[in-house]
Amino acid sequence: MPELPEVEFARRALVRWMKGHAVLRAEADTKARTFRGTSPEAFEALRGKLERADRRGKYLLLGFSDGRGLVAHFGMTGKLVKRPKGVPVPFSRARLVLDSGDVIHFRDPRLLGRIELRPADELKSSKAVEALGTDPLADGLTPASLQAAVKPTKQDLKIALMDQAKIAGLGNIHAAEALFRAGLHPARKPASLSQQEWAHLCQAIHDTIAFGLEQAGDADDIEYVEEPGSENPFLVYGRTGTPCVRCGTTVKALTQSGRTTHYCPSCQPRSATAKKRSTPSRRY
Repeated sequence: MPELPEVEFARRALVRWMKGHAVLRAEADTKARTFRGTSPEAFEALRGKLERADRRGKYLLLGFSDGRGLVAHFGMTGKLVKRPKGVPVPFSRARLVLDSGDVIHFRDPRLLGRIELRPADELKSSKAVEALGTDPLADGLTPASLQAAVKPTKQDLKIALMDQAKIAGLGNIHAAEALFRAGLHPARKPASLSQQEWAHLCQAIHDTIAFGLEQAGDADDIEYVEEPGSENPFLVYGRTGTPCVRCGTTVKALTQSGRTTHYCPSCQPRSATAKKRSTPSRRY
């Protein structure tokens, strides 16, 4: 579930937590499969201050003063959690013990996240990172670059937006949200979009990322929409069977490549020639 805004939240939180502090000790759950391609013992040798904290798509790229670096991915449910030493955190797979007395936990209930240890100056040469496409926040995304990345494919538009080799960072939630904001049906083919529609979609991607970051705020903890008891702040994601926030039409769902897509059949008409509607206000 963590997508670009949620991983960017984690990056910013980590910088804040570690400012003026250093890692005294690293700990790993040796029974977890978190360290694919990396031994838990190599992770446990990590020490020092955080000297760089970057993000590419859904990956964190962290470099430390001892020359070691980490490439981390949260999978479907992972997150970073900071707690005082001695406070247990369920599903903690790896930990950084700081000289402040706090511990930063890599919490991953479903064991789909992963940590790869690399030299700090070779983080971007990770095969997973090298395979990523344009990052809307880190690289900037324009209608022209969006069109160049997505238009050639014959995939449905939403599936193409979720392809990390094309646009890095969008997942099921923010791809659906961007398409709703742009008034585009998720099953449209990229080749059918007009220049104006590419411009609307580019702006909608920026808007949904900004909205996600605004929702996360600057607190220490983040709550994912699919966690029990959490509220759904999104415009269309997870709202199947409820009235559209813009027009009141019942939101529907369809399955695309095994993933559920939520959309408004009125605001997001299947036909490219259907009556266009204005982009909803960002006040939502």
